Amino acid sequence: MMTVWSAAMVAGTVGCSGKPAAPAAPPPREVQVVTLAPSEVRDTGEYLGSLLSRQSVNVLPQVAGYVRRIHVRPGQKVEEGTPLIEVDAREETAALDSAQAQHNSTEVNLELARRTFARTEALYKEGLASAQELERAQAQVEAAEAASRSTAAQVTQRQVQLQFHVVRAPFSGTVGDVLVRMGDFVGATTPLTSVAQADVLEVSVAVPSERARSLKPDTQLEVLDSQGKVLLTSTLFFVAPQADPRTQLVEVKAAFRNTVGLRPSELVRARLVYSTRNALQLPALAVVRQSGQPFALVVQEKDGKTVVSRRPVKLGALGDMAYVVESGLKEGDVVAVSSLQALRDGAAVKVKPSAPGSRAEVVPTQGVAGGPGAASATGGSR
Repeated sequence: MMTVWSAAMVAGTVGCSGKPAAPAAPPPREVQVVTLAPSEVRDTGEYLGSLLSRQSVNVLPQVAGYVRRIHVRPGQKVEEGTPLIEVDAREETAALDSAQAQHNSTEVNLELARRTFARTEALYKEGLASAQELERAQAQVEAAEAASRSTAAQVTQRQVQLQFHVVRAPFSGTVGDVLVRMGDFVGATTPLTSVAQADVLEVSVAVPSERARSLKPDTQLEVLDSQGKVLLTSTLFFVAPQADPRTQLVEVKAAFRNTVGLRPSELVRARLVYSTRNALQLPALAVVRQSGQPFALVVQEKDGKTVVSRRPVKLGALGDMAYVVESGLKEGDVVAVSSLQALRDGAAVKVKPSAPGSRAEVVPTQGVAGGPGAASATGGSR
């Protein structure tokens, strides 16, 4: 029985020619593809920026004395001229009262001198007073007027000095930390608090000098959040005319209206857009690497069959899940983006249909900026 069964098996595996039959070829593997087309690519650099307030001041008193009253609390928004802190002004108030009393006295003396001059002038016209008496009366009027002006100036001076005892906000903004307490003695160099205006901020960025050579005043700058999302966009208004001699970095600045609640002195991610251009972009999923050399599997027709051809490529910076193609591919090439590890050069494939709008059908449109490899703090991408 064993002999008959073995013979039957041999007979089943031998053809008419007496040679073993060739195994059936595997069916073509289905793959997803993208068609390459030029899209906008941005040459960018990401750096650490510092936010500066266009209006920020440390508030100091202009007089010495004890803190008598604190009108504000830290973080409070104030308008221009709002009282912040009041310094004891009892001595200055007494000096003002004294100056006012002296002024009132000189006003009385002036009025008396004017009446005396009027009577003397009338007597002089009737010949009952001498010219010398008239001149003396006129001199008394002029002296009284000078004394009145002097005391009036002293009153004004005391009034101005008294105003210094109430420290007011120089402009509208937000109050910082209040550094003094009730009863503290302060002088002209004692910091009281700070007021910062955060509606319009500046972002200051230091960039390498070789990258700064291509910057222009209208270069775009983007402020990013921790996830790389663009919060605010503005353009440069300042590029330093010289580099820092110690760091060889060039300071650049942009101003923007603060609509997202950023704060002065905050450190943020900032991205400079050096230039824009059109280039092909290859999805990161479509890249196969062998010994460090990147390849792309291009789908093409050959001998009536659809096959993949492994093609070496030169890649640029990595953007949003896509590399910039420097060379090796051309517009219109169809590249496989799935099952790459199971494909070999020349393997037959079948293009897998995708739903309209799926990522496998469309060409990436994001630029170099925004990806994890867009740029470093020491230079932009290329």
